[in-house]
Amino acid sequence: MKNINPGVVVKALRFDLRKLVAINVLWIALVYTTTACIAQSTPGRALLALSKGDHILAIIDPVTLKVIARVPVGSDPHEVVASTDGKTAYVSIYGGGSLHEINVIDLVAQKALPTIDTKPLNGPHGLIFVDGKVWLSAEGAKSVGRYDPATDKFDWAMGTGQDRTHMIYLTNDGKKVYTTNVSSGTVSILIDTLIQQGPPPMGPMPQPGAQMPPPPPMGQMPPGARQHEDWVQTVIPVSKGSEGFDVSPDGRELWTASADDGTIAIINIATKKVIAKIDAKAFGANRLKFTPDGRRVLITSLRTGDLFIYDVASHQEIKRISTSHGAAGILVDDDGSRAFIGCTGDNYVAVVDLKTLEVTGHIDIKGADGLGWAVRP
Repeated sequence: MKNINPGVVVKALRFDLRKLVAINVLWIALVYTTTACIAQSTPGRALLALSKGDHILAIIDPVTLKVIARVPVGSDPHEVVASTDGKTAYVSIYGGGSLHEINVIDLVAQKALPTIDTKPLNGPHGLIFVDGKVWLSAEGAKSVGRYDPATDKFDWAMGTGQDRTHMIYLTNDGKKVYTTNVSSGTVSILIDTLIQQGPPPMGPMPQPGAQMPPPPPMGQMPPGARQHEDWVQTVIPVSKGSEGFDVSPDGRELWTASADDGTIAIINIATKKVIAKIDAKAFGANRLKFTPDGRRVLITSLRTGDLFIYDVASHQEIKRISTSHGAAGILVDDDGSRAFIGCTGDNYVAVVDLKTLEVTGHIDIKGADGLGWAVRP
């Protein structure tokens, strides 16, 4: 056996050790860099899109149109809304009116938070966030309700008595709720009202033959009666299948489109009456949205995949754009430059330039439907 020089062995071991350290450092750097690329932070203004196919909430950068995070949600996600501070998203898990949960997503940490059980308000669908609270339509319960995240409780609910109470809109002061009732073919307007009535407290019975006190003058409350708040509903008939709707930015009109007969009903909010009906032939109409300037209305068709664009003043169709085989959710940029359309059957969100009225891009989302903005001040 040959003699081995100890000095040579030590040098070789040192060399191998340096190589091993260098490889480990390189590997750590590579892993860190890859992780940093994958786990991108949520931008201050994010586009939220629900995937019915993958059961996820996609968080999208609206500038690059890239999906930066995917967070798992329940089995049948339909609508999404973000809190005013843009940190939390709420997703309705609908199930055709049978399910009873709202998923809560931390948009900063990009992870799911504990789920809200809406029971007995089954079938949560439409969502809106106003005055620090989540307002929802509950189709299975023929109701609307309100959830307070601060107390983790539902603090108000009201039945509509109408079939398929589906979408919801709320004024900023929280005093008026609008819903469409798809199968009843109606729109409900619920107004928080101060009621000046109520029986006076029971007092001693008057003696036989004693003269009864005169009733209070008109407009005045009887002695002992107290003012109290109540919600008063007005039900306005429109066409059956009226689902998607929106209120004009000036608060004067409500437009809703019917999937059944393809008409658009226009309601004067002050008089609570239908003042016009447009034969738009928007069969399969799914969602309807005003542009921020109030000059145009966008309507999607889940049956044809068309996006109908209407002029509000003239009630005339401006253009009909083919976006897919089945168009659903609508979201418009605040400056009115773009519209995002959830194309469920084609597994993407279509991007529409509202100046050229052309489709300019797609974002791959399997079974895309509900859309929303999350904006951190």
